[in-house]
Amino acid sequence: MKQTYSYPVQFIILMGLLGVFMIVGTLLLTLVGSQLLGCKILEVPAALNLPANAGLSKLLNLGATLIAFVVPAIIFTRIQKKDAQSTYSALGFATISDAKLLLYTLPITYGGILLSGSLAEINQHIYLPAALLEQAKALEQTYKTLMLNMARMDSVLDYISALFIMALAPAIFEEILFRSTVQPLFIGWTKNVWVGIIITSVFFSAIHFSFFGFLSRTALGILLGLLFYYSKNIWLSIFMHLLNNGLIVTQLYIVTKQGKSIEKAMDENIAVWWGIIGLVVLWFSFKAFKKHSPTLSNPL
Repeated sequence: MKQTYSYPVQFIILMGLLGVFMIVGTLLLTLVGSQLLGCKILEVPAALNLPANAGLSKLLNLGATLIAFVVPAIIFTRIQKKDAQSTYSALGFATISDAKLLLYTLPITYGGILLSGSLAEINQHIYLPAALLEQAKALEQTYKTLMLNMARMDSVLDYISALFIMALAPAIFEEILFRSTVQPLFIGWTKNVWVGIIITSVFFSAIHFSFFGFLSRTALGILLGLLFYYSKNIWLSIFMHLLNNGLIVTQLYIVTKQGKSIEKAMDENIAVWWGIIGLVVLWFSFKAFKKHSPTLSNPL
């Protein structure tokens, strides 16, 4: 895609759009929530965290994420590429050239789960000064409270809706923003594929505001970034992201049906040595994946 503006200018434009639409999404969520719940604006966050309002909380957060992530990505791409058809293709939406790419995405996802799980365990032992540790724990608790509320699944219908709201929709929204939009910008700006993917992945992880999941999400972001870079097709990154999120939702649903603690299940990590197995799986899986991916002009 031909660049209309320099990369620093593109970065400023994209960050400005993200800032504006994050505010817009939050304001709309708050205003709509206030009207539907019949409470004051400042009371909306606490009201949405109540178990009785879990369904509404899911829908409103879904809408806010759509506005905050997808709208800026589309506007930014339209600025770079004017006509609608090229905007769609510029975001990486294309027919999957080889069905085997979908099959190879399965072991890549599995290897990624093993690696991210072991990194989550390592992340727990990273030293932080006491003041920063308390702030990190507070942010983690806020994030966990939101996730626990959204993860309430008392029936099969709740499970299906959770798969859509917590697995499919975030996979689409986040991949459109981070892999289709942010990643090409940083790769072009740094003129280095690895650096561009890593910066994007750090950004992707940081925006979740969860210190104790930072390394695991960064690793997931790198794998999603490599998948998109090798395939030039955002559907594959969405597919992997969906599988990852869907497995988490399914695990939480099973835990719920067994009457166990969801919070305890969310805190569980796997042994660090599983990460080594994950790396081996990823090495061979990506090697096979690249054989069926489009020709790369700047292979890693």
